[in-house]
Amino acid sequence: MSDTPHLATLAVHAGNAVDAGTGAIRRPLVMANSYALPEDPSELSWSGTGTPLYTRNGGANQGWLEEKLAALDGGTTAVALASGMAAQHAVFFAALRSGHHVVSSDTTYVGTYRLLTELLPAKYGITATLVDSSDPAAVAAAIRPETRLVHVETPANPTTRITDVAAVAEVAHAAGALLSVDATFATPVLQRPLALGADVVVHSLTKYVNGHGDAMGGAVIGGGEAGTALVEDVRREAMVNVGGVISPFNAWLIMRGSVTLPMRMRAHCAGAMAVARFLAQDPRVAYVAYPGLPSHPQHALAARTLDGGFGGMLAFAVRGDGAAQNRFVAALRLITSAVSLGHDESLIVHVSGDDERARHYPEEFRRYGHLRLSVGLEDPRDLTADLDQALATVARAAT
Repeated sequence: MSDTPHLATLAVHAGNAVDAGTGAIRRPLVMANSYALPEDPSELSWSGTGTPLYTRNGGANQGWLEEKLAALDGGTTAVALASGMAAQHAVFFAALRSGHHVVSSDTTYVGTYRLLTELLPAKYGITATLVDSSDPAAVAAAIRPETRLVHVETPANPTTRITDVAAVAEVAHAAGALLSVDATFATPVLQRPLALGADVVVHSLTKYVNGHGDAMGGAVIGGGEAGTALVEDVRREAMVNVGGVISPFNAWLIMRGSVTLPMRMRAHCAGAMAVARFLAQDPRVAYVAYPGLPSHPQHALAARTLDGGFGGMLAFAVRGDGAAQNRFVAALRLITSAVSLGHDESLIVHVSGDDERARHYPEEFRRYGHLRLSVGLEDPRDLTADLDQALATVARAAT
């Protein structure tokens, strides 16, 4: 076996071992709040994370999951938290102080957008400049002397815009800033931002890493000296002292789901490509945003920087107003209208063109709104048939 196992092997074996107590060949679920103290606990730090003590300081299942996550992303350390937003907030909370400045992608998950534009400025005096992060020059132009962090999301939610992580890492580090990357859409299967120069990578584990729509979690994985130090600050500040720890059961579920992540991502990518091609050639569809299509503005960059596929997420709209988008969603029989993404089943959500982030979206997103589609593991032929009959329903209503 090679010294560095391949990703699929890491997904199966990293973090797992034979259980010493039972001989089971899979890590057990440890539903404990507390762990036995040594005979003399006087030297223990009650907020320490190195010795099993109290699950808010880190439980057994959390530790095993963190071992797997660090291996998958090629990091030195990881911390698992209660949700993707808990993880994203933790990075800002640990890295920034009052008066600091952030340069961020102007297209991000709505929770991240609100943190940067509302909560952090109002509560802590932390300011942010939002830019088109696909343009490294725009990132460089936005940096100030007080900039401590550059944050990008790639592919971005919901437009699927792609950022060149390596180029932005050079810009951030030249200015003495850290780079964090939300890689939830890409997962470690398609991109490892730490290898491209990022200091930390953030995942909503709720999505693809878990993959089954039945557990919530988030993670921050660090690499290099600065990234490792930031993750340990996250562990101490956001996990132990603020209490954003993941539950043992959710950690166990996500550990279980992550084993099949590489093979699931291949299926998600293949299905999304088939669906995107079907929609792109249909005159009843106003637009399709998917990095795998040559029409995507960053298609060449995506082909160069994503490994083995273009992801399972796409956005599109049918021709017509918001009511037409709603009729389309209501006509779907197989695809489920629900939030979230990365599940085994395909999920779709309609967001209107006046969404709070819409001014940062392409013109067609503002004109039509968008339908964000997370392509699941169903046969793509069944998905395209469902989309086709729903398009026909909207067309009949229009005439």
